[in-house]
Amino acid sequence: MLSFTIMAIAFGVVFLAELPDKTALAGLMLGTRYRASYVFAGVAAAFAVHVALAIAAGSVLTLLPQRLVQAVVGVLFLAGAAMLLLKRSDDDDEGIKAPADQSFWKVSGAGFMLILVAEFGDLTQIMTANLAARYDDPLSVGLGAVLALWSVAALGIVGGRTLLKYVPLKLITKIAAGLMLVLAGLSLYEAIAG
Repeated sequence: MLSFTIMAIAFGVVFLAELPDKTALAGLMLGTRYRASYVFAGVAAAFAVHVALAIAAGSVLTLLPQRLVQAVVGVLFLAGAAMLLLKRSDDDDEGIKAPADQSFWKVSGAGFMLILVAEFGDLTQIMTANLAARYDDPLSVGLGAVLALWSVAALGIVGGRTLLKYVPLKLITKIAAGLMLVLAGLSLYEAIAG
């Protein structure tokens, strides 16, 4: 039986933990460049997979070598920052590309892979597994967690599209690359010092 109380607890905990996380940044950047519905479809699917993994195998996730997970995440952020900084600037003023330029499968696939890899072993995934074990109600916890993650992703994507109306894409790209470098440094530091 579905418990709305447990759903609300899972939603609140996961939403607050994920809000300042790298997901909002990823959604913001993807949302400024591609059609929002395509980005959201890929990101939402990745989060559904993450919640399913957390619910099904949460205890196993906590046993993974955290240093390895942090090292992979750090390298991925470095790669993302490099891609942003080295991107040719001749299309910076185009804003969001027309949907015809980017297929649904390409954009949603990029969003899916980015979130799938970057969020693996994340705090919210481990918290979801712990909540499912504590309340012994995987359906309620899973629904609350996935709705929270989708909400954060939607806020990032919509925020990115709104921000683009007021701030040039070139500046957003430089700021995002800088944030990715900081996140890469923190992740690699945790991998080495951990």
